[in-house]
Amino acid sequence: MGNSNNFEIEPLNRTQILVVMGVTAILLLVISKIWQKIGSVELLPLIFDTNALVWGIGLAAGITIASSIIYRLWPAYRDSADIYLNMVIRPLLWPDLIWLGLLPGLSEELLFRGVMLPALGLNLAAVIISSLLFGVLHLSGAGQWPYVVWATIVGFALGYVALITGNLLIPILAHIITNLVSSCLWKFTHADSNEGS
Repeated sequence: MGNSNNFEIEPLNRTQILVVMGVTAILLLVISKIWQKIGSVELLPLIFDTNALVWGIGLAAGITIASSIIYRLWPAYRDSADIYLNMVIRPLLWPDLIWLGLLPGLSEELLFRGVMLPALGLNLAAVIISSLLFGVLHLSGAGQWPYVVWATIVGFALGYVALITGNLLIPILAHIITNLVSSCLWKFTHADSNEGS
């Protein structure tokens, strides 16, 4: 049990992390559907083709490589990311990382790129606003601003690609792949400190 003078959040266990991911995904889905209905927002289309697959994989590779470089070069981001990833990934088992890819990748993209972009005007201003809100969604503590900055940049990349292609499938694929690859890499490189894996 933590000291009452210690204001850090107690670590969550595997079940709690999975429940939080599931509940968050459902909440984002509900918000998306309510906003879509009330605002008469037409969802950004999902276009299944080879082009979307290539764009999605390419964008995921770019984000993952950039994240790896920033992780090595920016100590504040590395510390912030390690706090966040320790809290979220460390308690999970390897198969759980599939949910870490799918749930946020689907629900966050539906809200931030699928509904929010068209609702705000499907333009550069909409990309900027949705990116800032996406970054704030990743705020898990006062000292987490570097992680929020990175999430905002990633949100901008995902939003801009959705804007120029008009295809929601691309940011969904990129988000899912980025989460899967990044979480697997982090879990693998921190294997000696992982519990339950």
